Amino acid sequence: MENQRQIIMMVDDNAASLTMGKNILKDKYNVFPIPSGEKLFEILEKVTPDLILLDLIMPEMDGYEVIKRLKSLKKTQEIPIVFLTSLDGPGNELEGLSLGAIDYISKPFSPALLLKRIENHLLIASQQKELRHYNENLQDMMREQTKLIKELRYTVISSLADVVEFRDDIIGGHVERIQSYLKIMVDQLMQENLYQEELSTWDMEYLVPSSQLHDVGKILISEKILNKNGKLTPEEFEEIKKHPQYGVNIINRIIQLSSREQNFLRHASIFAASHHEKWDGSGYPRGLAGDDIPLQGRLMGLADVYDAVITIRPYKQPLGVEAAVQAINEGKGTHFDPVLVEIFQAVAPQFAKISECQNVYG
Repeated sequence: MENQRQIIMMVDDNAASLTMGKNILKDKYNVFPIPSGEKLFEILEKVTPDLILLDLIMPEMDGYEVIKRLKSLKKTQEIPIVFLTSLDGPGNELEGLSLGAIDYISKPFSPALLLKRIENHLLIASQQKELRHYNENLQDMMREQTKLIKELRYTVISSLADVVEFRDDIIGGHVERIQSYLKIMVDQLMQENLYQEELSTWDMEYLVPSSQLHDVGKILISEKILNKNGKLTPEEFEEIKKHPQYGVNIINRIIQLSSREQNFLRHASIFAASHHEKWDGSGYPRGLAGDDIPLQGRLMGLADVYDAVITIRPYKQPLGVEAAVQAINEGKGTHFDPVLVEIFQAVAPQFAKISECQNVYG
């Protein structure tokens, strides 16, 4: 099948120039002889050319104004423009080129030169179009690949979190609820313009999903301890207290083996390391106090306690939302950041709705 002929629009108020140009080009191209800039834009509503030959000196709308308008419109800004000029001096040519024309041809023009210039510029334009198309496809492929990598990463992380829940005998979507609680708290902090300096450094795309790994260190804790009915011995509790550091070690190992998504893993490491620290310094593993505890850990600590109160565990029966709210309020200034407790009080009904919807009461 023969390729469709390329379209050349020639804009000139001189009828003799239009006739001469058409006669030179008609055997190779579909030529539109156009007598004015105004008429050009009427035709462009219906036809898009591969190249425009444009005279500079025309009444009403001259070539300079036509170029400006063509380059201002998304539909026409990529069309190659070669201007035609009979003016002497480089200033006119320079002005046309600075406005976006790719070349100029002096009138009266040589048929052979006109054909060759057009051939060369159409080839260049075609190559540039192919390159843009390639780049667009490449970007689409990269976006799709990045999406697949993210989906795979989240699937692996979720699976790892499920293993932790299974070993810890936690049934009923603890990790999913924790993520919901965190998002509610962070949204409320942003709404009330609290802790803005810290929040501004966070990549929110990674923050909440990374919380799934907060208890990953429990993989290295004996199931006999994790699932013991009744109070732990001092020795067993000391072993449990190691799981935050175990989690950090596991996540750091993942970081060493990976070359991307460090923000995701950085948040995960902070959640793992600090979610058992307490505001008054009585927590573990490092005994941090107050603002020395990363905000991620302070948020997770509150959400984790809330969910622990309302859910069944090997060592306890589930208590209601009222008991969880009471535990958070009583821990204000000792276990929990006072600011976060006030934030919690504002969003407690949303916490309750999440827990009720997921039926966590045994």
